Amino acid sequence: MNPSRHLPQIFACILLAAAGSAHAAGDATLGQAQFARCTSCHGISASSPPKIGPRLDGVYGRPAASIDPTYEYSEALRLAKIRWDDASLDRFLAAPRSFVPGNKMTFTGVADAGVRANIIAYLKTREQER
Repeated sequence: MNPSRHLPQIFACILLAAAGSAHAAGDATLGQAQFARCTSCHGISASSPPKIGPRLDGVYGRPAASIDPTYEYSEALRLAKIRWDDASLDRFLAAPRSFVPGNKMTFTGVADAGVRANIIAYLKTREQER
């Protein structure tokens, strides 16, 4: 068996893995612009006026249904035992109703994985305001 004949396939796999990890990191600056569609329902600071959905400042790393003391979260989300990290936010943003059946979010989801990664990167930059 000649291992050198597999070098092109190995190289292609390495390139795909590197591209996937760069894509997964997201771009917070792009994410801020892409998050604009979320602001019709969600605030991103303590000074945000009440909206139909909860504030999202400081959401990254927190348990679900714990960030906004003024918002009445669904029972489904309160009982979900989710901590908002890259994986859970990605799944929720992709299909909120499928990821947590019975939650209040009526938005159907963000189909583009790159846009989701950017929004998550942006949310990571937003610390909770008091």
